Amino acid sequence: MLKLLFIADPLETFKAYKDSTLAMMNAAHSAGHRVFHANANTLCSKNHEIHAFCQEISVDKKQNPWFVVIHQQLHNLQDFDGVIMRQDPPFSVEFLANTWLLSQAERLGVRVFNSPSALRDHSEKISILEFPEYITPTIVSRSVEQIKDFHALNQDIVIKPLDGMGGMGVFRVGPDGLNIGSIVETLGEYGKRSLMAQKYLPAIKDGDKRLLLINGQAVPYVLARIPQAGDIRGNLAAGGKGVAQALSPKETEIAQKLGPILMQRGLFIVGLDIIGESLTEINVTSPTGFVEITEQTGFDVAKFWLEQMEQSIQDQ
Repeated sequence: MLKLLFIADPLETFKAYKDSTLAMMNAAHSAGHRVFHANANTLCSKNHEIHAFCQEISVDKKQNPWFVVIHQQLHNLQDFDGVIMRQDPPFSVEFLANTWLLSQAERLGVRVFNSPSALRDHSEKISILEFPEYITPTIVSRSVEQIKDFHALNQDIVIKPLDGMGGMGVFRVGPDGLNIGSIVETLGEYGKRSLMAQKYLPAIKDGDKRLLLINGQAVPYVLARIPQAGDIRGNLAAGGKGVAQALSPKETEIAQKLGPILMQRGLFIVGLDIIGESLTEINVTSPTGFVEITEQTGFDVAKFWLEQMEQSIQDQ
């Protein structure tokens, strides 16, 4: 029996019908492990050791409410066999501070998934630049003129902030270039913030596909998040429809290339975003899609995650 701590947003905010962190908790509890939760804002240092205010919970996702608190107290993170970092984006200064605290916990022997140093090093947007063979034409810049030049070259582009989530702040600029200056100035706060611009991929009509890597291995189904009428964003938070599909040959190729590399860096759970045959993002903070894939295909993603987690902890 393992003691597993999930560092996440408040339990009351979970959307129980589709929350991936809840799916993980439920799988762990059903397997007989002890499940603990801590709000991300309770991490602290005490006598050079890292603590959090934790509550042990029993979990039953079929019930309402889906959790019952058994007890709660301040815990040293060394009390746990594994700490699962599932704090939602955006990657703020407070998120960064939590990764620093978790790095200290790692130095004291705590197993943290995903590794805090890997979370710091992997911008969910910029990290795709490491794999140019798999991405659409892309630039990152604060300059209106550079982004206008990129548009002139590619004609149809998407512009987005580096710290957005759920499709927030994503704009398409078509061949007419209408409002590009205003979009860049507004999103970039007149040159204060870097933006990413990518060539528009018409394959978005078939979905922005989420491919989950767990311990370097691909879940055998992607979740194609298909934009609905009047929108270019497939994100479920932006109204996209999630449809599970078997991996394509290209998606399998990308997973086989990136999986071992990211695993070696301490990224235990990764969500690759793929449009057509192009990698568009590498999500590492709290990748989702567990529930939708499980319900539509019968492949139990949370059970697969737990088996890999148990093996990883056993092998340490």
